[in-house]
Amino acid sequence: MTLVDLVERLEGLLADTGGVVVAFSGGVDSTLLAYLSLKVLGERAVAVTANLSSLAPGGLGVARQVACELGIRHRVVDYDELSEYGVAENGRDRCYYCKKGLFRRLRVVAGDFGFDVIVDGTSSSDLEEWRPGYRAALEAGVLMPYVECGVGREEIRAISRGFGLPGNEGLHAMCLSTRFPYGQRITVEGIRRVGLAEEYLRGLGLDELRVRDHGGIARIEVDPKEFGVIIDQSSDVSDHLRGLGFRYVTLDLDGFRSGSMDL
Repeated sequence: MTLVDLVERLEGLLADTGGVVVAFSGGVDSTLLAYLSLKVLGERAVAVTANLSSLAPGGLGVARQVACELGIRHRVVDYDELSEYGVAENGRDRCYYCKKGLFRRLRVVAGDFGFDVIVDGTSSSDLEEWRPGYRAALEAGVLMPYVECGVGREEIRAISRGFGLPGNEGLHAMCLSTRFPYGQRITVEGIRRVGLAEEYLRGLGLDELRVRDHGGIARIEVDPKEFGVIIDQSSDVSDHLRGLGFRYVTLDLDGFRSGSMDL
């Protein structure tokens, strides 16, 4: 099936809803979904971003900027996911409880607009990974167009490039709860520390990176080709992260790996 065929299937599925609330982070997946929803539904499409406790610094600004560029109606709702059962405890099903509460909140927003449908940017590629939030979406009756149409991560990026959409990979909007190993309690202070550490490292010119928090030990993941950036400024990096509250600062020799906490 060609990319044109996939776009036609997605647009047809969205058009049949009559109106949608798009769960919107400003990342590539939700941006394309918002773009297509706006294209076929116009004012009957609303992007909704949750202002999470675990949202990275600048994440909300990214979502607002992208929504403005698209021209889609945009609403921000506060959502303290750490108060939801099972989230702060950080078990392997943390994402299930977080998404369960989020979709409950989005259902209220959808009702305010008179819509019955919430759409989410889960892709067919995501189903190959550990995604407990997928179960929450199924239980909440959330429509996942990419899954329904068999659209994977690479197709989403190719279609997005074809439409000239913003290429933000969602790094700034990524949920920072993923930076903590399962079983380690997540706190607002821990999230703040990790977020500020990653913001600092991006300021050094690093692109793909994570700062994992192992009980106060910072484990920095970057592309091996960028190890020199960290090593050449090791004293400054260590001092800065220690100033944020980390006791030790380490560089992971395996490099950047998205989802490494799930391994």
